[in-house]
Amino acid sequence: MNTPGNEMPQRPGNANRGNCEHDTISQRPTQIGGGTPKSPPHLEAHRANKNPTPGAQPPEEIGQAELREPHQVAAGLPALTESLRFTLRETGFTRGIGDWVKVNKKDGFDCQSCAWPSPDDHRYVFEFCENGVKALTSEATKKKITPDFFREHSIAELQQQSDNWLELQGRLVHPMVKLPGGTHYEAIEWDEAFALMGEELNALPTPDAAAFYTSGRTSNEAAFLYQLFVRQFGTNNLPDCSNMCHESSGAALNEAIGIGKGCVTLEDFEKADGIFILGQNPGTNHPRMMTVLERAKKNGAKIVAINPMPEPGLMEVVNPNPQEYRNPLKFAAKMLFNKGTPLSDLWLPIRLNGDMATMRGIMKEMLAEEDRAPASVFDRAFIDEHTCGFDPFVRHLRETPWDVILQGSGLTRDQIRHAARIAMGCKRIIACWAMGLTQHKNAVATIQEVMNFLLLGGHIGRPGAGPCPVRGHSNVQGDRTMGIWERMNDDFMDKLGREFQFTPPREHGTDTVETIKQMHEGRIRCFLGMGGNFLAASPDTEYTAKAMQKCRLTAHVSTKLNRSHLITGEIALILPCLGRSEIDKKDSGEQFVTVEDSMGIINSSRGHAEPASEHLLSEPAIVGRLAEATLGGRSTVDWKGLVANYDRIRDHIDHVIPGFEDFNNRIRMDVFYLPNDPRDRRQFHTPTGKATFIISELAPIKLEPGQYLMMTVRSHDQFNTTIYGLNDRYRGVYNGRRVVFMNSEDVEVAGLQQGQLVDLTSHYEGEQRVARHFMVAPCKIAHGCTATYFPEANVLVPISSTALRSNTPTSKSLVISIKPSADAATAAGDILREARAASR
Repeated sequence: MNTPGNEMPQRPGNANRGNCEHDTISQRPTQIGGGTPKSPPHLEAHRANKNPTPGAQPPEEIGQAELREPHQVAAGLPALTESLRFTLRETGFTRGIGDWVKVNKKDGFDCQSCAWPSPDDHRYVFEFCENGVKALTSEATKKKITPDFFREHSIAELQQQSDNWLELQGRLVHPMVKLPGGTHYEAIEWDEAFALMGEELNALPTPDAAAFYTSGRTSNEAAFLYQLFVRQFGTNNLPDCSNMCHESSGAALNEAIGIGKGCVTLEDFEKADGIFILGQNPGTNHPRMMTVLERAKKNGAKIVAINPMPEPGLMEVVNPNPQEYRNPLKFAAKMLFNKGTPLSDLWLPIRLNGDMATMRGIMKEMLAEEDRAPASVFDRAFIDEHTCGFDPFVRHLRETPWDVILQGSGLTRDQIRHAARIAMGCKRIIACWAMGLTQHKNAVATIQEVMNFLLLGGHIGRPGAGPCPVRGHSNVQGDRTMGIWERMNDDFMDKLGREFQFTPPREHGTDTVETIKQMHEGRIRCFLGMGGNFLAASPDTEYTAKAMQKCRLTAHVSTKLNRSHLITGEIALILPCLGRSEIDKKDSGEQFVTVEDSMGIINSSRGHAEPASEHLLSEPAIVGRLAEATLGGRSTVDWKGLVANYDRIRDHIDHVIPGFEDFNNRIRMDVFYLPNDPRDRRQFHTPTGKATFIISELAPIKLEPGQYLMMTVRSHDQFNTTIYGLNDRYRGVYNGRRVVFMNSEDVEVAGLQQGQLVDLTSHYEGEQRVARHFMVAPCKIAHGCTATYFPEANVLVPISSTALRSNTPTSKSLVISIKPSADAATAAGDILREARAASR
């Protein structure tokens, strides 16, 4: 690995980095890896699948999807064309271009989609990607859903519509309520809505009978107020979207290096000479990352892509931003001829859940070379000074048989050796990953295996090196920093209690999976979602739907209509809020909020457009007014004062959360970094004070004849659960989503054919769940592996199948069987009849 010796970090010493003496330790649990789940596995959970809830699953599509040759190059002219098409359709040219020049600017608003960071200093005129445009035009659309819409459409009628149709109806502009026994939503005034919610919350037998969910779009200010209200109410039931995505990363990194976040900056990518990307598809999920990868390639970095499918965003990119080109003719030629920059030097086509075995194999090859030439591969100075557990880990590495590694990875010895040679030729390595690693039963162990790889070369705490978990939604990391977690530690609770003169509850609350189980059992009776689409994001769709229907009250703070508004408790509320791009005006002046991106950078976000309706409230205002209506004189907080001026919220954050000292002054000067001791000082807040090599056993998933591994993925016309369109040009799918991607040889061996309708059955500890009428789509994917889009396939994910130590649903390694749909012709007729009925 061309060991660099004990090279210490040389981080810029500017004011942006902060001078806090301690890490953001408030995010680390008192007992790492402990606290969930509370409930035992629900052995009969699969029975919900046999009695489907009308409208819980996305309806089957009219006609079949069309399969074409997939695009091989990411971004380029198609990305620009799609961006313009969405903008003209949703907002019109004038409003659209106004958004384009304001998104991700220091004097503008933060993008509503992913958490990939923007440059510290120079930002381009157009600092966004295709999927960012889809997100901002979705929010800025001219179309509106008024109370008249709900008078015209019953909830039952809306349940029959697709997620894409629901998304395209426009912005929610007035609070709505469904009363017990109601068939339609009705308009309600804000005061009435808050009074109703306060009354229902206060009628609960215990505060723990309520759960308060948060999505990753919620700002720091709103999230801080939200968790404060929830804890003053008396519970830690704060499930969030992190529970379903990067919870495994936090658990793994906290144990290994003492912080639950990544330890790199954008600047590090310019200095890295090796980048390993595992379980991530930047072309669809984080498109702006491709610009950074392209620059790294031009600087000489080697890129290794470890993924079951050859996603174009890992292979080749045409950068559609003219400011990236010195020669306008070169820009024109690249766009017109679709001539991209190759990204990956090596693609390892692993089997699903093969990442851990692959990293073990790479390290075993490195160990063999280290044995031949001591100190030529491993950074022994770093290992001796900054780590513990090295010797037992090396013994374990030696003892791991190659046949287990090859079986688990799905690779050949030569492929693994090739990757090891690249690693050994690099001095500065960054390892990136996303949900392709975090949503397996052994997810925490897999991520710790990646950390073992980095620790061997001293690839942390110095320029150009470190772990980089790439977060999804734009402030999902910030929400956790603000205290949105069911297991915040004693240090955070003590500071929060002192700041607001109350005693926060200390018993751990419920995460997402536990919340669903307790709603199903009737223990949780009220559910409030701060953004997101809880039903569509959660596992085991039918089980989750029945859990939500057992609630007394379900309420959602939203900008757009989604399926979670249609599967409700006895009482349901839709609470429409301002969008990121809209002006938030108070008597004290226009307000701004802040967000934390994937690399721990705090950015301000200021709306510039007039709100879609006079009836919209900001998220902080919704929280503050709900807190007043619920807590009344019991609260020690001046909710009105905080909502009137967000500077007051930031003053409290300054006092409670490490790294936010002098918050208001610093954020008005520039963006700033939260402290990160492993990155900045090579200090590791673990029990030993050192980074830890962690030993885990390989346990490849064994399949019976006729079984496959399945993962759920996003379409390119999708962000999280928001379906912008029905096309996925990178996988060659058009006008549909209900497809199952299979290895071409597996299709032939199974006696299937392209375009055939099949039923998918998941198998988990004797339970079976069925998803019907998926179209076979042959593609390049490892033998024995398949992929489907979520949320359509979430119905197959068992509620009790979760990652060890993080309780994250295992959506990336499901065991399924596939058989032809016996009723394909009848199903097609039924779908057409239902579509005609829904259109009348």
